[in-house]
Amino acid sequence: MPDVRSALTIAGTDPSGGAGIQADLKTFQEREVYGMSVITSLVAQNTTGVQAIHHVPVTFLEQQLESIFSDIIPAAVKTGMIASEEMMQCIAAVLHKSKAAYIMDPVMYAKSGHALMGEDSRDALKSHLVPLATLVTPNVPEAEELTGIRIDDESSIKTAAKRIVREYGAKAVLLKGGHMEGAFAADWLYDGENFTSFTAERVQTKHTHGTGCTYSAAITAELAKGRSLQQAVKVGKEFVTDAIRYSLQLGKGNGPTNHWGYRLKSVPVQEEQHHEVY
Repeated sequence: MPDVRSALTIAGTDPSGGAGIQADLKTFQEREVYGMSVITSLVAQNTTGVQAIHHVPVTFLEQQLESIFSDIIPAAVKTGMIASEEMMQCIAAVLHKSKAAYIMDPVMYAKSGHALMGEDSRDALKSHLVPLATLVTPNVPEAEELTGIRIDDESSIKTAAKRIVREYGAKAVLLKGGHMEGAFAADWLYDGENFTSFTAERVQTKHTHGTGCTYSAAITAELAKGRSLQQAVKVGKEFVTDAIRYSLQLGKGNGPTNHWGYRLKSVPVQEEQHHEVY
């Protein structure tokens, strides 16, 4: 029997396929883990923005989780959009019993700027889910919302990261610096003791819809396979950078990343082949 590792995403949908559970499942597949999903919210969105949101009843969220954990136990779990405190409490109750690595992507805004959770839910996120997290993966605006710290340089990044771990109880945090200025996009991993930076050349493009989902999903997949946190983040950084670099140029707004982009950098140019006939 093959050693098949599974990963679960608990998040909202994106019918245009660039973010949410659709992006997560594509990433899981590319990283060669078996992907599963539990839906928190049905979101009508595309590359131009969010048009409507329908949250699933908490009882149905609970039923979905029961379906998964009573049958195929995930090696790693990722959460994305979680709209209400009741949903967070439901998910936390399951994670308390799970031995899976837990990666929390604190999705608060769509790429268009549309708010995906209220202020009360942000406080609940810190109370119920951050303390359970193996890794929290906020971008700069999300880290500012979580910590109340204005982030504009490396020093403030480290201060915010320490607060998320030392005061809120996460085991580690990856604070993503994509919103910062500069020729390079640097992310900082803090494990409670040390900081490690992961840097890639910044790609100038508007097609970055779903980057946060894709990045955290790639990390989730690698942790499901037994990689260390450092190894998982390194792979995730490379994966999302290639997804941005080889974007698909789709949509009228902020287009999606390319989940098979990493494959393109290793594809040799096909030269015309000449065959001698004897």
